[in-house]
Amino acid sequence: MARIWFERVPPPEIVDTLPASLEIVTHGDGHDRIEDAELVIAGRLHYDADVIARTRRAWAICRTGIGTDRVDVTAATAAGIVVCNTPEAPTQSTAEHTWGLILAVAKRLDRIRDRTRRGEPDLYRRHDAIELGGKTLGLVGLGRVGSKVAAIARAVGMDVAAYDPHLDDTAFAAAGVRRTYDLDTLLRQADVLSLHVPLTPATRGMIGRHELASMRPGAILINTARGALVDHDALLEALERGRLSGAGLDVTVPEPLPPDHPLAVRDDVVVTPHVATATDRGRLRLVQAAVANAVAVAEGRRPAGIVNPEVWERRRMPHAT
Repeated sequence: MARIWFERVPPPEIVDTLPASLEIVTHGDGHDRIEDAELVIAGRLHYDADVIARTRRAWAICRTGIGTDRVDVTAATAAGIVVCNTPEAPTQSTAEHTWGLILAVAKRLDRIRDRTRRGEPDLYRRHDAIELGGKTLGLVGLGRVGSKVAAIARAVGMDVAAYDPHLDDTAFAAAGVRRTYDLDTLLRQADVLSLHVPLTPATRGMIGRHELASMRPGAILINTARGALVDHDALLEALERGRLSGAGLDVTVPEPLPPDHPLAVRDDVVVTPHVATATDRGRLRLVQAAVANAVAVAEGRRPAGIVNPEVWERRRMPHAT
């Protein structure tokens, strides 16, 4: 019998399909009782070296999402704990939310809603929405989410360009996306810039004052990846100076953004509290994928989405194959 710990209450659809060989460890506040489990289903909490040290029984930490920046993978690897993510699960919901933000910012939905509620006059003349057909969408990252966002953009009639140094030319051709070989070129071409890369030491703060100053006047910035990719002070400055016409942020630093934060109170910025995957299907899909990884580890099968395969090669888990 292996024990599985959930950061949040698992939905009934998950509980009903768990193998009889797994026992759910009742979760509490924070990481309460995590030390009792062999399998950890991780979400938004942070799993730093101190938490890893507490998971003395753990075989695997299985993330309900793509990013592993909330898990100290180095500490987990040293402790012999497999870390998994679920790269396929968030694709559809995140791509849809990205487009929700693009449309909300370009069509000035927050602004026109508030003006309508206040009963302001002459709103047709004053409304300043942006038509996206014929404009250029620039994607930083052409992975699963980026490719899906690109497909929607092409249907809208946008030109799509992308920067992703980790892919070869065939990936761009398959997505019908024009390749740019450096970020500065993409910044100069994009009317809408959307970020779809993981948070790493190399990408932290990758959109700062220089990058924002390089963007087309009146461009829109969209971020549904990780908040720390963007220098928030530099973004606020670019908006205040009229360099950008708006921004859509599902991820921020901190999360959620305080209601009185200068970015949160602007009518040219749409902020959501990291809820892109919080859809009717998205939540369940994320947990299902993470649990599938945990079950695979418990049964000695190599899990999908393993981010530290060297641990698996050590055959630490019972009956690993």
